[in-house]
Amino acid sequence: MKIKIQFLLIAVLALSVSFMSCKKSDSATATDNTDLVTHSDDQSNFAQNIDETANDANTVIDSYGAFNGLVANTTGTLCGSTEVLDSSNGLRRLTITYNGLNCSNTRTRVGVVVLTMPLAQHWKDQGAVLTINVQNLKITRLSDQKSITINGITTVTNVSGGRLRDLSSLGTIIHDIASAGMTVTFDNGSQRSWQISKRRTFTYNNGIVISTIGTHTDGSTTGIAEWGTNRFGNSFVTAITQPMVIRQDCNFRLVSGQVTHSRLLANVVVTFGLDSTGNPVSCPSGNFYMKIVWTGVSGIVRTYIIPY
Repeated sequence: MKIKIQFLLIAVLALSVSFMSCKKSDSATATDNTDLVTHSDDQSNFAQNIDETANDANTVIDSYGAFNGLVANTTGTLCGSTEVLDSSNGLRRLTITYNGLNCSNTRTRVGVVVLTMPLAQHWKDQGAVLTINVQNLKITRLSDQKSITINGITTVTNVSGGRLRDLSSLGTIIHDIASAGMTVTFDNGSQRSWQISKRRTFTYNNGIVISTIGTHTDGSTTGIAEWGTNRFGNSFVTAITQPMVIRQDCNFRLVSGQVTHSRLLANVVVTFGLDSTGNPVSCPSGNFYMKIVWTGVSGIVRTYIIPY
């Protein structure tokens, strides 16, 4: 009888341990899923805000003769901001103070961005370099009140030369954006450093069209646009696998593109420019959506579709 009771107790214990392991595994998988979706959203949010800052820089310096090589200033104000121009210590300096909505009414921005360029250069010059110093720029997405705060310096190089105001006649203008480390503070209080290396090619088709690719290579991974450590403390690289396209005739929104996040628990493929069912859409009146896909444990393919 003792042997039977002991055997029963061992069997029950084994089943309990197995059940607890399964529950722990399920819990871990759920957490991993949430982390990968959150990171994909963080990267998209960060990249779009960096692009929007660069777009604003292009708009405002194209309006000041001191920067663009024109004789006089022209009109070209930014939404939800004020600008102050001065020159000292051998630099042209334009300070943008944000305190309001962006032009598409999708985000509020509070903080300062300082644009500088050597006095000997004009932005139309081939090889001209613009420095963008982002200071405590907090961007809040109105759709869900999710915010990030960005600090740090990026450089924008006018690789081809030319002014965007002349794009329709020039045909193509190329800018490179780079940063050795932007500090990103997420809405959970975590603070991380992200690096940037990408090329934006401007063409004209019913307005400005901006096509972005990554230019950094690490080992066998090419086309990397951002890399660093995410809010969960995990290293990542984000490669652009299909050019990220922004169109002026869609209010400068991201209308298509694809990135791959690697060196995480799984390689995550994110496709942009979709509707809520995951199909491509041209320019909706409401949200665009992105589809986040990866292969999880046991070969199960996970798919999430969220707005951006």
